[in-house]
Amino acid sequence: MKNQLSGRLLDIIEALPLFPGVRILEIGCGPGALARVVSERIGNGYILAIDRSEKAIEKAILNSQQQMASGKLEFRQVAIEDFQLGNGEIPFDIAVGIRVGALDGRHPEIEEKALKKIKKALSKNGRIFIDGGNPLKEISLKNI
Repeated sequence: MKNQLSGRLLDIIEALPLFPGVRILEIGCGPGALARVVSERIGNGYILAIDRSEKAIEKAILNSQQQMASGKLEFRQVAIEDFQLGNGEIPFDIAVGIRVGALDGRHPEIEEKALKKIKKALSKNGRIFIDGGNPLKEISLKNI
């Protein structure tokens, strides 16, 4: 399946500091379009794409069989404020959330909890990016 991405999503992918072997947590993946393209650009890396919506995850899995078969892409239905690494799961280098209400000010009541969960899921030097910059904005987790 050919990935048809908007120019905005392509700009976001280009702005991410991707490198071979990178581990990425995508928050609010929706139907998985960004995750599919990123999985093809990270060499032997890995992307876990999560979303709170069961329907979004079902659609993402349905449309991502080839990338999932490579072992570089996995989907999980979970809200970011409830996310935690599984036993033995390696922390992520990058977290990215595009149009995620818990990170962009639309749901301030869960933002701090979400940021704490993200910080726990990231490696010591892990970084988090959201939309709203040009095209991305990095969020500092120092005081979280």
